[in-house]
Amino acid sequence: MKILVCDDEVLIRDVIKEYLKLEHYQVYEASNGIEAIDVVTKRDIDLIIMDIMMPKMDGYQAVKEIKKIKDIPVIMLSARGEEFDKLYAFDMGIDDYVTKPFSPKELVARIKAVTKRLQNEEAIYQYEDLVLDDLAHEVMIEGKEVVLTPKEYDLLKYFMQNKNIALSRDGILENIWGYDFFGDERTVDTHVKTLRNSLGKYRDLIKTIRGMGYKFEVKEKDKKY
Repeated sequence: MKILVCDDEVLIRDVIKEYLKLEHYQVYEASNGIEAIDVVTKRDIDLIIMDIMMPKMDGYQAVKEIKKIKDIPVIMLSARGEEFDKLYAFDMGIDDYVTKPFSPKELVARIKAVTKRLQNEEAIYQYEDLVLDDLAHEVMIEGKEVVLTPKEYDLLKYFMQNKNIALSRDGILENIWGYDFFGDERTVDTHVKTLRNSLGKYRDLIKTIRGMGYKFEVKEKDKKY
């Protein structure tokens, strides 16, 4: 699981990072909202820990901009504990609010609670009668199971999680195969080809972006997520 920690205080980022690494989370850092947006556009972040008061761009504005890119779970971290601040943050669609000073262990517990809740809510990805059930670990088209290899399954899930977003080959390699993979971009092309063949009438949802990568493209009026 990839977590972005965005706070302008290095010490706070370091403390959070150490506790998250103990839980085997992959951690990215940002010192302001602009940097956070940049990380989100380049990495497949699963959850964000976002401070409010930061230079250049505060947490509120950063969350608004990030939500335009991808609906990523957010835990707001702030020294401002007034009811108004919390209500404003929740109205923006954040998932939890932690007031400074805080216990790193409590923060980790809140992260686990948020991710567990969201995993249960987002276990099924669907477009028309193409269904990926992540709890059952199966893919269905018109009610019939589609047999995919583990990497094809991971690739389809990644596409459906990032619908209508241009995904680079490098980014796909990193998120599906990991940092330690020694292959090249042709690995992605090969798996996309076999995945398309398995998807039948939905093969054309995976669009090739020349010179970059791929996009799982669905029309807003037709999608059913």
